[in-house]
Amino acid sequence: MRDWELSRKFDSTSGEVHWDRLGDPNAAPVILLHGTPFSSYVWRGVARALAAHHQVFVWDMPGYGASAKFDGQDVSLAAQSRVFTELLDYWGLSEPLVAAHDFGGAVALRAHLLHGVRYRRLALVDPVALAPWGSPFFRLVGEHFKVFEQLPPNLHRVLVREYISSASSPGLHPAVLDPLVEPWLGDDGQRAFYRQIAQADQRFTDEIQGHYGSIDLPVMVCWGEDDKWIPVAKAHELVTSIPAAELHLLPGAGHLVQEDTPAELTAALLSFLT
Repeated sequence: MRDWELSRKFDSTSGEVHWDRLGDPNAAPVILLHGTPFSSYVWRGVARALAAHHQVFVWDMPGYGASAKFDGQDVSLAAQSRVFTELLDYWGLSEPLVAAHDFGGAVALRAHLLHGVRYRRLALVDPVALAPWGSPFFRLVGEHFKVFEQLPPNLHRVLVREYISSASSPGLHPAVLDPLVEPWLGDDGQRAFYRQIAQADQRFTDEIQGHYGSIDLPVMVCWGEDDKWIPVAKAHELVTSIPAAELHLLPGAGHLVQEDTPAELTAALLSFLT
């Protein structure tokens, strides 16, 4: 990830977190949360664009990207939402603007509904929020992660590349795909890849799904119309669950909207967050 490096570190309760800040430190703060099996790298272009008007915070969750990965690490949704609240305290931010993708959407929602974290505005991009979630492949790996951990490295590499590729509708250029795959390679990366799937328990969204009606802040739900991981029908269901939420569909985009339609997503975020 030569064009994207996080220069700062924070010791969280789930291990060392790599993070960074872009833009004017006096501007309104925006925090970007990535999903799984990704990292802050998928936000790089959007983050740089938003930094022209905002102070932008990006971070790799524990177990992802450049952040710590180790055996026995808690990388569940419960742990990630706890780490997020720790980071907000560390950054000294109250009621920031937040944009969260995939798994990050559940992290942001849990922090708000269970930990009392307030946001000025919340943008949810193809979020993990409604049951049931997880593709057949995702559930298969979760049930047999100990077997998948033992795959020969070359087979594991192919599996991860194909899995990440399927998040895009038009397909990912190798220059983008390679940096997304690289953190999951090697002994530590391979174990970390299956660890995060094994800990992705739906009960962590079941705990909050019934409380979406209590959300009393501006919310925008962005969704790729060609999302094969979480069908667009879930976007309409989620919007009806959150009072005054607005829906913005992105034609031609799959689940990885930041890579498929970055200009359209950035325009929608700038309009909503500003």
